[in-house]
Amino acid sequence: MTERAAGGEVEAYACYDAYLEGYAEVLAGICATGRRASREELAALRARGERAAEAGLGLRSLVRAHLGAARTVLAGLPRAEHDRLLAAVEQAVDAFAEGHERAQRLAMRQEEAARREFIDDLLYGRSDLGRLAQRAERFGLLLSHAHTVAVAQGPEPYADGYAVSRAVESSLLARFGSRRILLTTKDGRLICVAPGDQPDVLTFFAKQAYAATDGGRVAIGRPHSGAGGVVHSYEEALNALDIADRMGLDGPVLYAADLLVYPVLARDQQAMVDLVRTVLGPLRQARGGAGPLLETLTVYFDAGCVTTEAARRLSLSVRAVTYRLDRIHRLTGADPAEPTQRYTLQTAVIGARLFGWPDRDL
Repeated sequence: MTERAAGGEVEAYACYDAYLEGYAEVLAGICATGRRASREELAALRARGERAAEAGLGLRSLVRAHLGAARTVLAGLPRAEHDRLLAAVEQAVDAFAEGHERAQRLAMRQEEAARREFIDDLLYGRSDLGRLAQRAERFGLLLSHAHTVAVAQGPEPYADGYAVSRAVESSLLARFGSRRILLTTKDGRLICVAPGDQPDVLTFFAKQAYAATDGGRVAIGRPHSGAGGVVHSYEEALNALDIADRMGLDGPVLYAADLLVYPVLARDQQAMVDLVRTVLGPLRQARGGAGPLLETLTVYFDAGCVTTEAARRLSLSVRAVTYRLDRIHRLTGADPAEPTQRYTLQTAVIGARLFGWPDRDL
C-alpha cells in the first residue's frame, strides 16, 4: 500500500483515535519480538471495546479502524514479519470485540430489566403515575391518551424471546411499525397495549396471536384513559378470559364490552348462589342428576330458545329435547318457554356456569 493510501486510512478513522491509542505500538512491539500480546495489553483492549460500545460506536466500523491502523504498521515491516502482524491483529481485534460485546450484553440486560420493571408497574399500577407516564414515553406510550389492552392465552405459557412472541412481534412491526404499540408477555400470556382509537391494531394482534399459539384465545378490554386506564383495560381482558373458561364460551376473540353482564350478575355472589340453589336445586331429583338437564337448558338458551336448533346441537331428537324441557318445568316450576320465567331460569343457568354447579357444591 502506498504512503498516501495509508495516510487516507488514518484520516478516515481519526474519530476512533481514543479507542486506538497505543494499538499500533503494541502491534509493532509484537512483530519486533515475536511475542504474544500480554495480559495487560489484552485487558486494555477489552476495556476500550467496552467504552466504545457505551459510546454507541458500531463494532463493524471499529474493526475496520483497527485494520486501517494495522496497515500503517504493515507499511514499515519487512515481509518476514507480516505473518506475526496478522496473528497480533487477530488477537487484538478478538480482545477488543470481546469487550464490545460484553458491554452490549450488559446494556441489553439492563434495558430488559428496566422494560420488565416498567411493564410490571404499568399492568399493576404500582408506581407513581407521574413518573410512570415519563417512563412510558421511553417505550412509545403516551399515557395521557386512551389505551386498550389485549391478552392472548395459548395452550402453553409464553415469555419474551419465545418463537411465538417473536413471530407476533415481527408481524405487528411489519404492519404498524410507526404506531405507539407495546408488545410484551406477562404470566405466560402475550400482551398488546395499543392506542384506544386504533382497534385495527388489536384485531390484527388477535389474528396473529391465534395463529401463532395454534388456536389460543384472545380477550380485548375496553379503552380507558390515563395510566390507570391501562391497568383497567388489562384487568377487563383477564376477567374476560376467566369468564370464558368458567362459562365455556366459544370463539377465539372475546370483547370485555360484550361480557359486562357476567361480572354484574356475579357481583352479589350470595344472591346468585341462593338463586341457583332455589331455582335449579330441584333438578338434582332427576334420573341422572342435574347435569343433563342443565346442559339442555344451556344449549337451549344459546340456541335462541329454538328447540330444533337445540336438538341439533345436542344430537338429540326434537321430542327428546321437548321432554327434557317439560321435565325441567315440572321439577322447578319455571317454564323455559314463558318469557318471565325464562329470564329467571337463564340467569340461574349463568350463575351455575359461573360457579361450576352442580359439580361444585354451593
